[in-house]
Amino acid sequence: MTDTGCGKDPAKRGRRIKLRTELTEGEPEAVDKHWRGLFLDILAETSNVSEAARRTIINPSRAYKNRREDPVFAAQWHAALMEGYEHLEMETLQRLRAGTAADGPKFDTANALRLLAMHKETVAKERAKHSSLSEAEVLASINAKIAIIRARENAAANDKRAAASNTAQTSGVN
Repeated sequence: MTDTGCGKDPAKRGRRIKLRTELTEGEPEAVDKHWRGLFLDILAETSNVSEAARRTIINPSRAYKNRREDPVFAAQWHAALMEGYEHLEMETLQRLRAGTAADGPKFDTANALRLLAMHKETVAKERAKHSSLSEAEVLASINAKIAIIRARENAAANDKRAAASNTAQTSGVN
């Protein structure tokens, strides 16, 4: 994800996008000229623009303005988000299959499912562009995966309730 592509196009080389002073609030005086690559890597990792900007030490407005004015960066931004959604989907599946350790990092499965459901059409369109499947087929596949994830989550919750009920009944018998 680190290749910003801007150095390859002679028309883009050396071009600076001007920002009003208020849009650089919180940034160091000299912003790392390679911030875009790091920003895109973190965006792919987190799917969170604010977090990517914070960790890159730039104002989010700088990123949004660059996305509006640079089509290459806009395409890379979109690709980073698609990669982030793939990571989230895989992490959610892994946690539902294997569970999470009590002392492990917190993971909000319900919110992960909501986020994946909100963006399923965008993801479906993107996947359809890169496969021989139609958008409808990709969307149906995503819907099926989300249904399986929800069913597993419900089954796990039911198992927990049953175990808690059995524990309560067993301790009440003594």
